[in-house]
Amino acid sequence: MRYAVTQQGARDAEERAVAELGISLFDLMARAGARLAHELESRVPFGPIAVLVGTGNNGGDGWIAAAELHAHDRDVVVFTPVPAQEVDGIASQAAQAASAAGVKIRVVDGILESDSLSGYAAVIDALFGIGLTGPIRQPFVTWVEAMNASGAFVASADMPSGVQADSGRTDGHVVRADLTVTFSAAKQGLLLYPGAARAGEVVIADIGIPWEMNGLAGGLELWDPSDYAALLPRHPRDVHKNTRGRVLIVGGSGGFPGSMILAAMGAQRMGAGYVTLAVPESIAAIIQARLASVVVLGMPENPSRTLASRVTEEIIDVARESDAVVVGPGMTMAHGAVLVARKLVSDLTAPLLLDADGLNAMIDSRQMLLDRTGPTVLTPHPGELARLLETTSAEVQADRLSYGAKLTGARLACVLKGAHTIVSGRGRQVLTTSGGPALATAGTGDVLAGMVGALLAQGLEPLEAGALGAYLHGRAGDHAAAELTERCVIAEDVPGYLPRATSELIGYSETVPEDARSGSVQQEGI
Repeated sequence: MRYAVTQQGARDAEERAVAELGISLFDLMARAGARLAHELESRVPFGPIAVLVGTGNNGGDGWIAAAELHAHDRDVVVFTPVPAQEVDGIASQAAQAASAAGVKIRVVDGILESDSLSGYAAVIDALFGIGLTGPIRQPFVTWVEAMNASGAFVASADMPSGVQADSGRTDGHVVRADLTVTFSAAKQGLLLYPGAARAGEVVIADIGIPWEMNGLAGGLELWDPSDYAALLPRHPRDVHKNTRGRVLIVGGSGGFPGSMILAAMGAQRMGAGYVTLAVPESIAAIIQARLASVVVLGMPENPSRTLASRVTEEIIDVARESDAVVVGPGMTMAHGAVLVARKLVSDLTAPLLLDADGLNAMIDSRQMLLDRTGPTVLTPHPGELARLLETTSAEVQADRLSYGAKLTGARLACVLKGAHTIVSGRGRQVLTTSGGPALATAGTGDVLAGMVGALLAQGLEPLEAGALGAYLHGRAGDHAAAELTERCVIAEDVPGYLPRATSELIGYSETVPEDARSGSVQQEGI
């Protein structure tokens, strides 16, 4: 497991390396620039290269890269707002060395014309890196526009200029990179949208700072496949259906019977031994016809073909015989259904997952979620979380890390869905990098709810169940997209690709020591 770092975290790591390892800041800059040059050359082996540098340390990385490329007989021109001899700080040494080596330099004191970079095969963006704290201003807006209009392969040093290192925000003008070479550790802004969409391919370049110096407990976690593999439930050879996890899924309505079918398929493919659905009686036959190995309980309903409030005690009796309960898929906000959801939240101590209208039912009662003592997972999309927190989807999307952590606790986790799903709980946050546009279709969230419910039923804690479920859901979507194309994947396809996603982890799982399978990820070196 690694951490994505903030702007301050990256600087702290550099200072710690200097203090403890005897590495100078210039040594780190030299290594960063050399790696940047190497990564660019491997992708653009021919043609002239423009290097646009700022006046700070990110510019120093660019000066080093230019000198390296020049030493390899590449045609390189550095575009700089000040002459090499006027560069300040540790970057001055890099600038003067590049000048002395004969690198061509073009001083641009102000606006860079839009066609200034035409004809270059590649452009290196070394303007701001992690140092930017607000929108890019003139004259550098024109520098960014010239890079974007160049038609060249664009490689950014550490961060695409215009992307905030901590949040991924892009206020105004931003470089559209084909490659970002980031140093020592991934920066949060490279993983959070919209910044992630501007970074292109991201390469983490080792410049000699040990990984354990990058990030601290409580930072944004990036798990390796081995971390996920350590959580895969293992079953003895004499396991039977009632010991592999019994999942009850509550929801459905006359208009949305498919949500329950998809949730059940997710739970089954995630290894649940016994899946039961509690649905309005008028849709029970429809669902049973699609799910031969699932128990479907038809419950009394209202004229709107939604669950009636009088079924609450009956559902609770069934829930008490289950290892985990999923509430919400296709349920609607009908009065009776809302009362059922709230009663389950208040009365059940068994592991509980709330999705879709199970979450909407709690809009004015979110304290009930915080008061629960049993394991609980919430799986909102940004709109649902916004309603729970009385804000807007735009605000949630602008600060997914902060909002994702607001409804969490010791045994309460939040799986904030979307591009790069964020799983929060116990003061920790895990970012999921699997998945893509193929999952942006109706019903895939129902599949995820069933999957995470099955993992809860098999004994995983909320944070771990959410993280493993989100990762495997994303990988199943990746496999489906590879075979069916992103455009053609539908929710019904995703459960069928879960075996491929799971099998990827089995090799890792077989090599993980038994004592590492406790349901929590070990934080080595922390």
